[in-house]
Amino acid sequence: MKTVLVTGANGFVGSHIIEALQMQNDVHIIAACRDPEKLPKGYKGEIRIGDLRDKDYRETLVKGVDVLCHAAAWTSLWDHAQASNELYLQPTLALIETARAAGVKRFINTSTTSASSPLNSSDAMSHGIPRTFWPHLCNVVAIEDALREQASTHFQVINLRLGIFAGHRYGLGILPILTPRLKTHLVPWVAGGRTSLPIVDGRNIGQAFALAAITDGLADYEGFNIVGPQVPTVREVIILLSKEFNLPSPHFSVPFAIAYPFTWLMEKLDAIVPWEPLVTRSIIHLMEEVSADNSKAEHLLGYKPTHTWQEAVRAQMHEMQKYQKNPMSMSKAIA
Repeated sequence: MKTVLVTGANGFVGSHIIEALQMQNDVHIIAACRDPEKLPKGYKGEIRIGDLRDKDYRETLVKGVDVLCHAAAWTSLWDHAQASNELYLQPTLALIETARAAGVKRFINTSTTSASSPLNSSDAMSHGIPRTFWPHLCNVVAIEDALREQASTHFQVINLRLGIFAGHRYGLGILPILTPRLKTHLVPWVAGGRTSLPIVDGRNIGQAFALAAITDGLADYEGFNIVGPQVPTVREVIILLSKEFNLPSPHFSVPFAIAYPFTWLMEKLDAIVPWEPLVTRSIIHLMEEVSADNSKAEHLLGYKPTHTWQEAVRAQMHEMQKYQKNPMSMSKAIA
């Protein structure tokens, strides 16, 4: 029997991990969260309520844990460096140290395929590349680096570089940011929309974490890319949004060499306008080619995603139509 702790159990990634783990035998699940009322319906496992910024809570949280699935996060698509440091980077670094000292055997981390794209994204073992224009991504990379240094025979690390989240219960990401901007008719194609957009359904993410929690025979440090069964292009995603949800498609295209300076200007204008930038460099970065596939995860973990990007997009769009009444902020706690 393995005891598996899931941080951020109220959030998108954490809730899907909980659901996937509940389908496994010989697993004792501990859900770490702030609000047990927001846990997946039917959850009957152990609950440890608290805030990861609290040192006493962290020490109590990891007691008796074999595997820690770290899904707690705060995220921002641009700016907000201080909030990302205080609410994500520092609590995560402290949790890593606390878990290692307490004898947690395996730490499974939530990362992104964008950490090293575009040149090295196919290799999930490659080092991430900090992007100064995106402070939160810099913190994601810093956490990867810290985990790589800490990995050992006694503290195994599995770093999951996930594609772009979509699906049920997701409140941020590319879709809530992109859709209101498409309505302005001012957002162009970048490189004709020919680059890939590795959307991954939350249920596939849950499966990947559950397999990473129970699979034996892995190295001290393992990195995996986790995407859906097919990876669409940006153009394919926007065409689906246009056909099924009546959103306008871009009317012109610009190369990346133009897109980055233009979005830099949009960010600078933020200081004198009362709204968020139309487009930011982080969004353009997400449009860069990500040559990620599931081959390593399939080989070593047995990961075989079954939920398509179309399912994920449709599910999230229907939820957004129901619950999202106003354009969403580009920063939000997701767990």
